[in-house]
Amino acid sequence: MSIIHDPTRQVNYLQQCLSQDKGNIGFFIGAGCPVSIQVLVGTATEPLIPDVEGLTDFVATQLRTTHLKTAFEKVENHLQTDGCMSINIETQLSFIRGLKAIAGASKVRDLSVDDLTSLEDEMCRLIGERVNRPLPETENPYTQLAAWIVSTNRSASVEVFTTNYDLLSEQALERFRTPYFDGFSGSKEAFLDSHSIDHDELPARWARLWKIHGSINWTINEGKQVCRVGTTTGKCVIHPSHLKYDESRRMPYLAMIDRLRAFIRKPSSILVVCGYSFRDEHLNACLVEGLTGSPRSAVFGLLYGNLIDYPEAVKLASTTGNLSLLARDGALLGTRKGGWGNSDLGAAATLSGAVELISDQEGGTAKVVLFNLGDFACLGRFLAALIGNDMGGSAYGI
Repeated sequence: MSIIHDPTRQVNYLQQCLSQDKGNIGFFIGAGCPVSIQVLVGTATEPLIPDVEGLTDFVATQLRTTHLKTAFEKVENHLQTDGCMSINIETQLSFIRGLKAIAGASKVRDLSVDDLTSLEDEMCRLIGERVNRPLPETENPYTQLAAWIVSTNRSASVEVFTTNYDLLSEQALERFRTPYFDGFSGSKEAFLDSHSIDHDELPARWARLWKIHGSINWTINEGKQVCRVGTTTGKCVIHPSHLKYDESRRMPYLAMIDRLRAFIRKPSSILVVCGYSFRDEHLNACLVEGLTGSPRSAVFGLLYGNLIDYPEAVKLASTTGNLSLLARDGALLGTRKGGWGNSDLGAAATLSGAVELISDQEGGTAKVVLFNLGDFACLGRFLAALIGNDMGGSAYGI
């Protein structure tokens, strides 16, 4: 990469964007974010919640110990035969639901509607079981984000979008007594409040939380409507793809993704994306459409790995000038891809380890710049530093 980008300038710009109290600021939390929280299991550590690949392995392992083993392996074989490039819980559920929609009373591809229904229900139950985890009481990026949200009186609500099914964001917001609206109204069986979603008349101090792919505390009530309940259920509503199989389940998905599109189209909106692989074509289209229609808005894609690891993101940012990719080894800014320069790193660049210099080889004098904000843990520390908060007892009100 012959073009050189200045990491200090990018961190300073991001800091300025996040320090304002009058603009439209949002965060997009992807599946990679919960992985940043490591918990002790026995003598080893593991992610609090695994990413899509880890969740796929967990579900597959569990299904192979049940009577659904044969049906599940048929699904895997069909996906391989069809040339599916990425087989995971999302493509598996999409495939199962697609077959279920046309199966009727007959078999389709040697799978009965009972097989498909049982597979779908059990996969959703297993996903809910694995991602239903309490947020650790110790400092973590979710609490740091919540603390940053509540730290300033803003003229516009902070909006948090997530494709994750877990309740970590809710736990963090509630821990800091931050009021938020998630699209539902009520208590015992909270209903989707389309009017409030569309008109957005709640005070700016209320954060917005939009769960694009569903949640483990969403379920289908007796009236066949999606509702939010106080506890997780075995029949959680999970939308891992654009394929929605009935109108009641379509509505939350469409409402949530419309909020993402509407947010980006707001004048001069800033969306910080972390933990997202840019592999969802429909979300990508939503981002690009919004940015194209609002040239003064900007999306910062904070990438955990190197640019080469995110070909879909690079393709999008190469033709979308207001989509910036900030990866570990370089950046794509204004459609121009380049590496990081290792000239004078300012205080903001080294804030909370956002940027670091390391030797390019053991004992060498040449230095390599690493940009670390794609790690959700580092982004959390960066947000905590912006509000000058060490997350001590006063931050928790104790």
